Amino acid sequence: MKAVIASLACITLASCMLAPRRGADDLEAALSSIDADAMLAHIRILASDEFEGRRPGTRGEQLTVAYLTDQFKRLGLQPANPDGTYVQKVPFIASRAHGELSFRVRDQQIALKEPADFRSLPVWQTPDIRIDDSELVFVGYGVVASEYDWDDYKGIDLTGKTVVVLPNDPQLPDPRDPTKLDEAMFKGRAVTSYARLEHKRSEARRHGAVAILTLFEPGLFGTPDWKDRISTAGIETFDTREEDQRRGEVRASAELSPEAAQRLFAACGLDLAALKKAALRKDFRPVAMNARASLSVTQVTREVESQNVVARVEGSDPKLRHEVVIYTAHWDHFGRTETPQGAQIFSGARDNASGVAAMLEVAKAFARLATPPKRSVMFIATTGEEQGLLGAKYYAAHPLVPLQRTLAALNIDIVNVLGPTRDIAVIGIDKSTLGDMLASLAQQQGRVATGDLLPELGLFYRADHKEFASAGVPSLWMRRGLDVIGKPPDFGRNDTAAYLANDYHKVTDKVRPDWNLSGAVEDYRLYARLGYAVAQAAQSPEWKPGDEFRPRAKQC
Repeated sequence: MKAVIASLACITLASCMLAPRRGADDLEAALSSIDADAMLAHIRILASDEFEGRRPGTRGEQLTVAYLTDQFKRLGLQPANPDGTYVQKVPFIASRAHGELSFRVRDQQIALKEPADFRSLPVWQTPDIRIDDSELVFVGYGVVASEYDWDDYKGIDLTGKTVVVLPNDPQLPDPRDPTKLDEAMFKGRAVTSYARLEHKRSEARRHGAVAILTLFEPGLFGTPDWKDRISTAGIETFDTREEDQRRGEVRASAELSPEAAQRLFAACGLDLAALKKAALRKDFRPVAMNARASLSVTQVTREVESQNVVARVEGSDPKLRHEVVIYTAHWDHFGRTETPQGAQIFSGARDNASGVAAMLEVAKAFARLATPPKRSVMFIATTGEEQGLLGAKYYAAHPLVPLQRTLAALNIDIVNVLGPTRDIAVIGIDKSTLGDMLASLAQQQGRVATGDLLPELGLFYRADHKEFASAGVPSLWMRRGLDVIGKPPDFGRNDTAAYLANDYHKVTDKVRPDWNLSGAVEDYRLYARLGYAVAQAAQSPEWKPGDEFRPRAKQC
């Protein structure tokens, strides 16, 4: 506690010293206030053991919300909630689920153990779920995508049945070069929204299924193995009440380990590898597995009131100040667990204490402008991102400023700790004119803005900006580049691979002494410049023709 108080005192002193100066009306002067030492100080506090892993509904949340509120006040930002507070309350239902899953294949009974063989995924927030002797049907990827003339269901009636689906979306070989993927189908190596479990659940529900079993694939979406997948097994999961109501008729959901999946398909006399290949064809048809599943899930639930932390810099134009540009960064992580060796704290230093720290520095730059931009700029430290983008989802459903007056959502998550890079990765660069604006600003900085450098991870659908995009707001996520100045060509990519394998969503995500935040300073001076340009521009950002989110934007 003493160390945290001392660090808080240092931040307080720095904030006072960096109060807006008279005459400091130059954008460059404001941007120069974004500072590596201040950013690191925020990260150390938020990722400290004192904050207990920043899990929603815990003492860690109380400390985090209090800290962020205090920092926004010290920077001189106004409360963004019309009720005059710096918080938006977000109601959650917390669930702790335990399941039993078995299969009957002719006269053979296969009983699985949780979490060694499977993990239960809450769907309905009811105390007990039981499905008995439900017929199993393999439906390939469980995808229906009219624009690709793709339908894994072929009109089958699955009333009362359980579907078994592959993860991801179909990754089809290029007919002209089998060593590559077909860019015309599901964007090749890039992941689309059809890979998301919510799409698979929705289609299963629409076809009458009562449950869905997903097969786990090692390495997919950055999760190296089943052991890593179940590292947080037994910890409460959260959902919003709206999400609980939306999920409807699919009563249960679970994920099978690779070993359990092989046992099941082999017992059914089915070749899983052959079926995976068959599922990559448009003419694939659902396969009855001649097996039945019994699944029961016991859930202990409680209500939790969490909070988004919201602040704003009021725009200078009387007519335009009611429009906003939003920056988001999620404050939450996985909290702490008790083990025989003692408490294990998921500090989340990179993910996402670093992003919140960067957002505070961007907020500081806007607060130092003698003349704010024409439109207001809002900063939202969201809750529940690690639980399914829940804080952003809730805000999009209950906006504090109407979404029709929200020009852009700019997300910050996992900042650059390796030093300056020649490039910057922009998740969603090709989706809206925001990408063009950022590319132009990066060029002025002597850098190159690229698209998603790791498209196989499906990053656009895995961070808070996605919920704003789904609501029609042009959105993107600027990530660090991989071409690190002064390092070997593969240095950045190797660091990303090592982080995903060793630290991502693990207790080892701590502050490291070899971090170099000078690159993060460059990155977020650039990102602040983008927000300023949007807030000043005569024309609002627009979705690109044909983008998947464009029709939703027209409906807003």
